[in-house]
Amino acid sequence: MNKFEVKAFGTAAIDADLKPMNIERREVTAKDIEIEILYCGVCHSDLHTARNDWGGTIYPAVPGHEIVGKVVKVGSEVTKLKVGDYAGVGCLVDSCRECNSCKHDLEQYCLNGFTGTYNGQEKYLGNQTFGGYSEKIVVDEHFVLKVPANLNMAAVAPLLCAGITTWSPLRHWKVGKDSKVAVVGLGGLGHMAIKLAKGLGAHVALFSRTPGKTKDALELGADEVIISTDDAHMNSVRGKYDLIIDTVPYVHDLNPYINTLSVSGTLVVVGYLGGLEPLLNTVPMILGRKSVAGSVIGGIAETQEMLNFCGENNIVSEIEVINIQDINIAYERMLKSDVRYRFVIDMNSLK
Repeated sequence: MNKFEVKAFGTAAIDADLKPMNIERREVTAKDIEIEILYCGVCHSDLHTARNDWGGTIYPAVPGHEIVGKVVKVGSEVTKLKVGDYAGVGCLVDSCRECNSCKHDLEQYCLNGFTGTYNGQEKYLGNQTFGGYSEKIVVDEHFVLKVPANLNMAAVAPLLCAGITTWSPLRHWKVGKDSKVAVVGLGGLGHMAIKLAKGLGAHVALFSRTPGKTKDALELGADEVIISTDDAHMNSVRGKYDLIIDTVPYVHDLNPYINTLSVSGTLVVVGYLGGLEPLLNTVPMILGRKSVAGSVIGGIAETQEMLNFCGENNIVSEIEVINIQDINIAYERMLKSDVRYRFVIDMNSLK
């Protein structure tokens, strides 16, 4: 397998800052698309992987799975895109394509394990996959997405993770004009949940611990803000919401939110991985046929559907553009929630 070298930004160890390095990409095969990366969003998963918070990080690690760029080369059998087209790559660059999940366009739930855009297994070169903090990436056309040319390309990047993570449950639970949706947490995921739910025509609420985010939430499209620490306020929306999208990335009490679900309503967790404390009280769940579920990103077809919807409705993320040299500072700011609402790297700064 022929390969070529590109510039990248990554980390060589668990306690090391990200810094310039060179990595190898494969030359395009018949089904591959080579993309010059223009912008790459910064996700909490990038930070967790760089610092091995979840275990299993393979070093050197090059994060980045919110990739937007231009097609610069295509394989002989590629039909999806052509040179010069805008293209996107999200969290997946491969899957088995044979299991029941893959056959139903649910590659994110591949029963044999999908290949992550970074820290996965590069099937041609035999090493780990490297992400979007780099000049170029080569991906099988099945996992490359068409990006609507009318959108702000930098602000599109977070749609490839934060956007699809919230779009997938909205579509699975069939949110539409008669739906009442609430969002817990106003960050990278939460602000996209509000925008997309509103775009689908739903009545949208934000649960917030303090009134400080009320102005932002309303400007993003929320119809109301519920102060979750105010018992009277919470009681006033008891049984109201058909779907609650919980984007909070740390352990927290889900029980107060379950009480605000309508009969047959669902609270879907998209932000937190791990055990729950305190335990769920099943009484309101049983007496109201209410559910607590989980969801992660979306398949390729669903992600393309989201991008098309965003193109038609001019929906993008709220971003702060940074240079790649500032990524370590951005990580520290991200830990303090000091960003509105997503960092995006201008990859031109790598040249």
